[in-house]
Amino acid sequence: MNSIADVTIIGGGPTGLFAAFYAGMRGLSTRIVDSLPELGGQLTALYPEKYIYDVGGFPKILARDLAQGLIRQGLQFEPEVVLDEEVHELVREDDDTWTLRCRTGDYRSRAVVIAGGKGAFEPKVLKVPGYEELLYKGVHYAVRDPKEYEGKRVLIVGGGDSALDWALILKDVCAEVSLCHRRDGWRAHEATVQQMEAACAAGEMTLLTYYEVREIHGEGTVDGVTVFDNRTDEDTRLHVDSVLTFLGFKPDLGPIKSWGLTLDRNRIEVDALMRTNLPGVYAAGDIVKYEGKLDLIATGFGEAAVAVNNAVRYVNPDARVNPGHSTSMAVFKD
Repeated sequence: MNSIADVTIIGGGPTGLFAAFYAGMRGLSTRIVDSLPELGGQLTALYPEKYIYDVGGFPKILARDLAQGLIRQGLQFEPEVVLDEEVHELVREDDDTWTLRCRTGDYRSRAVVIAGGKGAFEPKVLKVPGYEELLYKGVHYAVRDPKEYEGKRVLIVGGGDSALDWALILKDVCAEVSLCHRRDGWRAHEATVQQMEAACAAGEMTLLTYYEVREIHGEGTVDGVTVFDNRTDEDTRLHVDSVLTFLGFKPDLGPIKSWGLTLDRNRIEVDALMRTNLPGVYAAGDIVKYEGKLDLIATGFGEAAVAVNNAVRYVNPDARVNPGHSTSMAVFKD
């Protein structure tokens, strides 16, 4: 059995890392537990080379660079970090502490902050011949390094921010980029749609609206794809080296669903103090639900601060919930 931490943060993405920083700033002994092998969450696991535009203080910043800054900030008070570990059970003990039962061991904590994003990463897939057989062999649902696609012919499937963002990034790297979407409506920011339309008008990429994938071809690696016009059912064979599918992710809370939390679909219900229905258990980030909730990294930062400050009061009832500003704290003074 490990030592008892004041607070254990479940999730090492942006919200969890900021929560770890804030817990350290408030003087709590802190632990981070994450199921991924590295910190950063989706920033590092899914779109490290994408630019993020809606985080305060940065007109634009690469996801991996934001992750590195958050990691440096989150680890400066030296929290215990447990990676590649999934919490299976959350058990209330007789002394009012919590035990997190994990795959390889148990961890004790006085308070818990759940910052697990939207749960497990389960990408939506193309249910077409060739997808499963060629997954990671030219078929991918995330881009780790754009340089891997240099000089290649790429088909991107999807109509959201990720699909359009990567089309705009890869058009300057690949030999050819085609964007395939089953309709002419987009689930992306208007400015991104305008950039994509301008790139198509300039001949920098090809747009295939009302087209869907029929089959992905290749022996050991992708060498082509058949798409069809869903208005006429007419097939077209494209010669491509890679197919990138950005169809979104199905939220899956996994074991969290069995912890006794009040849930609304795949979200944890919290109050204005980020409290769940379980004593000493708080939540923040994309995983929470309350009236007016916005799924933004910036929102998660504020929720993390609220959750941690109230966890401080839970661990030490004599502590102030609002400590004031960091500029006036002795911990930061030379």
